[in-house]
Amino acid sequence: MKKVQVITDGACIGNPGPGGWAAILRFGPHKKELSGSVGHTTNNRMELLAAVEGLRALKEPCEVEVVTDSQYLKNGITSWIQRWKLNGWRTSEKKPVLNQDLWLALDEQVSRHRTRWTWTKGHSSHADNNRCDELATRAARRQ
Repeated sequence: MKKVQVITDGACIGNPGPGGWAAILRFGPHKKELSGSVGHTTNNRMELLAAVEGLRALKEPCEVEVVTDSQYLKNGITSWIQRWKLNGWRTSEKKPVLNQDLWLALDEQVSRHRTRWTWTKGHSSHADNNRCDELATRAARRQ
């Protein structure tokens, strides 16, 4: 399996408001930048969409390290999602899980790969995370 790193970030101007997402894919010396925008959304949706689109861009199953500055994304996919599935997509408070459509899309993409999730502090010393923030913010401003 190819070893790939996918660095992701989402941005929202206002929350909710115009949003943007970005992902950087790294494979050996190769680097690919992806980004997009949504007219009216939330920051959490953009964090999720960045991961979905980053993983979707991989043409074959890979060993993937996903780097995110979103605890919501990392905790959701590594621990909360199993409980949500068992509880019929309800939270522990019996409320519907927010962003279920994107959690389902992310779960589908994760099932294609062997993934490992790494959290990094946002707006810090991770160059690719900072670049993703720049791309996502630029995409949100285009709306």
